[in-house]
Order: sequence, then structure tokens, then C-alpha cells
Amino acid sequence: MSGKVLDFANKREQNIEKKRRQFERVVFQNFLGAYSVIDQGGSLFPVSLVDISHDGCLFQIPWNFKDSEPMTDGTEMTMRMYFTKASFVPVLLTVKNSREYIADDGQTYLQYGCEFDKTVPSFKAMESFIDFMYNFAEVSTVDRADKKVFMF
Repeated sequence: MSGKVLDFANKREQNIEKKRRQFERVVFQNFLGAYSVIDQGGSLFPVSLVDISHDGCLFQIPWNFKDSEPMTDGTEMTMRMYFTKASFVPVLLTVKNSREYIADDGQTYLQYGCEFDKTVPSFKAMESFIDFMYNFAEVSTVDRADKKVFMF
């Protein structure tokens, strides 16, 4: 018998994190629109959220290196997190890092890792949303057409 010990708590945390990221993708792609206001003429343009946490988020935008310059670390911006067609929660972000990403379909994106400004009053709403995302990942189950609801 092997001397290997399984760390069930660590494995459970990995599974919860995987579920959270899968759920985020569904929410970001189907329910939640995000538009970022960049201080370049006050233009609004859509971004794709990739990940979100209590400290910040990762989003991506299509990128053509011939047409635009990437944002630099330290750039501050406002992101609008739309929960309906007309209402949003504004959050302030600071770019902490960026990288080029090539998707499976060959499209090139710039991904930006950003930190939230937690001192803005609207962050309280975002914090509740982020808490929901984490809690959902921890307690949700996949519908397999069971007739009973199991509580755990």
C-alpha cells in the first residue's frame, strides 16, 4: 500500500473552485453584461468577464495589435456591471496586469487582471454578488431529474 495520504479538504476546495468558475462563465455569457468606460473619449465598449473574486476581476477584449494600444498597469477605469438592460452597478478598477490570449477559435484577446476599489459605496452590491457566486458554487448541485431534494 502506498504511503500517500489524500487531502479531502483540498480536493473539495478544488471542486468548489471549478464549479464556481463554470457557473461564472454561464452567468457572464448569458445573464450579466459588462461594459467598461475607458478614459479615452469616454467611450463605452463591451468586455467579456472571465473571472471575478473579492479582490478583482479578469476580463478580455478582442485585440488587434495594429489598431490599438493595450492599457498599461495602473490604468483606472469604471466598469458597469449590468443586471438588467438599463440598470448597472458601477465599480472602479485598476489594471494590475495584462496579457495576450489566443482563444480556441483563433481570436486574439487582451486579458486584463484588475483590482476593485473597495472604498466606493457601490462595491457593497458587488461584494454581495460575489458572495452569492461563491456560496452557489459551494452548495449547488446538478439537476439529474431526481424526484427528491437532498439537503446536506
